[in-house]
Amino acid sequence: MLTRKQLELLDFIQKRTLRDGVPPSFDEMKDALDLRSKSGIHRLITALEERGFIRRLAHRARAIEIVRLPDVMDNPGFRPRIIEGDRTDPPKGAMDVSSAHAIELPVMGRIAAGVPIEAISEVSHHVAVPGSMLSGRSQHYALEVKGDSMIEAGINDGDVVVIREQDTAENGDIVVALVEGHEATLKRFRRKGGMIALEAANAAYETRVLPEDHVKVQGRLVGLIRSY
Repeated sequence: MLTRKQLELLDFIQKRTLRDGVPPSFDEMKDALDLRSKSGIHRLITALEERGFIRRLAHRARAIEIVRLPDVMDNPGFRPRIIEGDRTDPPKGAMDVSSAHAIELPVMGRIAAGVPIEAISEVSHHVAVPGSMLSGRSQHYALEVKGDSMIEAGINDGDVVVIREQDTAENGDIVVALVEGHEATLKRFRRKGGMIALEAANAAYETRVLPEDHVKVQGRLVGLIRSY
C-alpha cells in the first residue's frame, strides 16, 4: 500500500511524462507536492522503486520509467487519498524545542551539503536551540543546510545544523570547512598525511581531497533541528 505522497508523486510523474514525453525534474516534483526540499522527493522515489512501481535508468537525465500503476490509479475517478503512515515520525531521541530550555543562536546563512557555496558570515535571523545541545562556554552558531550530500548521515536539505566553533577536528567529525578561503561546506573530516578529505554521506557525491593548507575547520556539528 502506498502513502498519499507516494501516490501523488506517481500520479504526477505519469501525467507529466504523458504530456511532455519526459519525466518531471526533481524541482518540479518538489514544487508539485509542496515539499520543502528535494531530499523528500529522493525518499519517495526510492520507496516507489523498492515497491516496483518505477525504475531508475542509469546515465540518463530525468531517468525515471513507470513500470506499473497500483490498481487504485486505474480507476478513472482516482484521487490521491490520505493513508495512515504518510507522515514520517521524528528521529528517536528528538525533543520538542518548545518544551525544552531554549537558547537563541544566530543563523549565519546557508551551508552547502553538496557543491560548496560562498561562505556566509552575516546573521540572517535567530533560532531557538535546546540548551542541552550546547557545551560549556564554547561559542555556537546555526546554519541552514542546502543540498543532499549528507542525507545518509541524517542531514537533509532545509535542516538547521548547530555548530560549535572550533578550528580542529578528529577523523570522522562532521565539520563546517572553509575551502580555499571562500567556499564553505558541511562534510565529514578525514586527515590523510598532509591532505584533508571532505567526505559526503551520499554515494552520488565524490570525496574531495585537498592540501591541508587549503582547508580551514570553522566548527563541528553538535546538533540538528528539523521542522515537520
